[in-house]
Amino acid sequence: MLAAERRDLLLARLRSDGKLVAKDVARELGISEDSVRRDLRDLAAAGLCQRVYGGALPASPALADLATRTGLAPDSKQRVARRAVALVRPGGAVLLDGGTTALAVARVLPADLDCTVITHSPTVAAALLAHPRAEVLLIGGRLFKHSAVTCGAAAVEAAQAVSAEVFLLGVTGVHADHGLTTGDAEEAAMKRALAARAAETYVLASAEKVGAVSRYAVLPLADVAGVVVDAPAGDPTVAGLRRRGVPVLPAHEDTAP
Repeated sequence: MLAAERRDLLLARLRSDGKLVAKDVARELGISEDSVRRDLRDLAAAGLCQRVYGGALPASPALADLATRTGLAPDSKQRVARRAVALVRPGGAVLLDGGTTALAVARVLPADLDCTVITHSPTVAAALLAHPRAEVLLIGGRLFKHSAVTCGAAAVEAAQAVSAEVFLLGVTGVHADHGLTTGDAEEAAMKRALAARAAETYVLASAEKVGAVSRYAVLPLADVAGVVVDAPAGDPTVAGLRRRGVPVLPAHEDTAP
């Protein structure tokens, strides 16, 4: 089998099984584990998988640039947004992360809802310019252009001055075994800083993030109050979250309670 054919097979297996174990694939194909690991390194370098100990997991398509992500799973993001916006209480304060799913939340915030929205996303803040009753606080700092959010030391320091009842957290990967992940270390640190300023943190998990893994850990699953997830009830990630005792807030009509 040619190397290109082998990599195609690995990608097909990753799509069907949701994971690859290097030693099992090596045994099945009659090749060395080193050969499988080299293939996985090449696939990871191309952004086609995320290497983990012993094998690989699906890479999150949510790692793409903001313009690309805008057109990725828009219906799923709308479902998550409609479910998540119910967590924002009248008269309360919400910390709203950056990214396209958080932007969808901002856009479906009821016009008659009197609330305070604290965000480190200029895009999210701008989406609320026409909201008649939302007070908007924008956290400053270095602009991370990939996600259109502020991060770095100045942003983390500014976050210490705010607090909210709830934080709606965006990530690029939600996995029952590997937790909540994102693609940039400083962005992950900023998300942790924001979570520390909220009484409860809920994860925004649109379809493309479910079962995917990125390089940097954000929070342990045990530290969140729930995951707003858009996936069918039989999805293995949804089942895994429930086995771990993580509250699942279904956004998908087929996600049974």
